[in-house]
Amino acid sequence: MKITRRGFVKGAGAATAIGMIGTPYIALGASKKVVVVGGGTGGATAAKYLRMADPTIEVTLIEANKDYYTCYMSNEVLSGERSMDSIKFGYTGLAKHGVNVVNDMVTAIDATARTVKTAGGQNFSYDRCIVAPGIDFKWETIEGYDEKVAETIPHAWKAGVQTVTLRKQLEDMKDGGTVVIAPPPNPFRCPPGPYERASQIAHYLKHNKPKSKIIILDPKSKFSKQGLFVQGWKALYGYETDNAMIEWRPSAQGSNDNAVVKVDAAGRTVTTGFDENIKADVLNVIPAQKAGKIAFAAGLTNESGWCPVNLHTFESTLQKNIHVIGDASIAKGMPKSGYAANSEAKVCAASVAALLNGQEPGVPAYVNTCYSIVGENWGISVAGVYKLAQDGSEIKQISGGLTPADATPEMRAREVAYAHSWFSNITKDIFM
Repeated sequence: MKITRRGFVKGAGAATAIGMIGTPYIALGASKKVVVVGGGTGGATAAKYLRMADPTIEVTLIEANKDYYTCYMSNEVLSGERSMDSIKFGYTGLAKHGVNVVNDMVTAIDATARTVKTAGGQNFSYDRCIVAPGIDFKWETIEGYDEKVAETIPHAWKAGVQTVTLRKQLEDMKDGGTVVIAPPPNPFRCPPGPYERASQIAHYLKHNKPKSKIIILDPKSKFSKQGLFVQGWKALYGYETDNAMIEWRPSAQGSNDNAVVKVDAAGRTVTTGFDENIKADVLNVIPAQKAGKIAFAAGLTNESGWCPVNLHTFESTLQKNIHVIGDASIAKGMPKSGYAANSEAKVCAASVAALLNGQEPGVPAYVNTCYSIVGENWGISVAGVYKLAQDGSEIKQISGGLTPADATPEMRAREVAYAHSWFSNITKDIFM
C-alpha cells in the first residue's frame, strides 16, 4: 500500500511513539543497571531513550572510539559534497541525558554473572545488557584480501579513516582512470549503499575527470532500488551507452561470474568468478559481512553469523537478559539500515525499561526510510511502517512508499533536500 510523504511522516511519528514509550514507568526502588555495548546508531539511541523512558535506570554506554562517523551520508564525502567533520559525532549529548559514557573496548560479556569486561581492565555489572556490535567482515571469502590489505585497498564500509583514504585515491587518480567497486553478497549493511557510492563517485568524476569509468562487479543479480538508480544513471551518466560512466556487471542467480574472488593488491587487480582479471586505478572491495566480533565472543550468533532475537524485545534467543539491535540482529522483515537500527533501539529501550519495572513490554511498531542521492538534484527514497506479526515470527511492513519513476525534476531535487534534513534530524535524535 502506498502512502503520501505527509502520511508516512505522520505514521512514522505515531509508530515511534508507540514503539518508544507506551505508558509512564514507575520505579520499584531496586537498582536497575543497563550496559550498552557499542555507541553507533543503535547503541547510542538505546542509551539515550532508556534514560528518557526511565531516568532511574543507570545506563552505561561502552564504546571504543571517542567519536563516531556515520556510514549514512559518507558517500557524499567521496564526491566532495560533504566533509568528514560533518559526519562526525561525539557523546557529550548522551552524557547530558545522564548516560555514563566509557571509552573502552568490550572484550567479554558473561551472561551468567551478568558482567561486561573491557580491554582496559574494567568490569561492569548489569541487569540487562544491550549489544549493538555492528558488522565485521568475512575476509576468508576473497583470496588476497584481509584487514591489513584493506588499509590500502579500502572497503570504507565503516566510515572513518578508510573513507578519507578512498577519497584521496579518487583525487589522485588520472582522468581516464578506472574505479572498480565490488559490492558484497546479501545480507549486508545498507543494501543501496554500494550503488549510491557508485553514483556519488560518478558525480565527482563527471565534473572533474570525465574520461573516467566505474565498473561494479556484483555477486548479485539485482539490487535495492535498482530501477530508480538505473533511471538516474541513464539521465546523468550515460548508462548503457557507448560513453557510459557506470557499468554494472551482475552475476546470474546462483553463480559468482562477476563476484570478486581474488585481489592482487600490488597490481590493483581483481579476479572474478569467471576468471576474468580486471585492473583498477582505484579499487573499492566490500567483503561479505557478519555480526561484529563481540557478538561471537558473547555467544550471540548462530550458524548464519548473525544474532537471532525475539523481535518483540530484541532479547537474544541464545543468551538471557542480553538484547541485540542494529545491523547484527536478525530482524526479519527489516533492512540493515541506520534508520532501522534507530527504530529497533527505541523498541528495545522501551521493552527493557518495562521489563526492569516488572511490566509487560507494549506492542512494538517500527519505521524505516532510506534516501540515496544519485547525483545533482537527483534523490530517491523508500519508506516503510512496520508492525510485529501476530505470531512474532517477522516484522511486517504495513504501509510504505517509493519515489515514483515519473517524479518531476522538482520532486527529485526535493528528495535531496529531504535526505539532508533527515540526516540532520536523525543525528540530533541520536547524539543530542
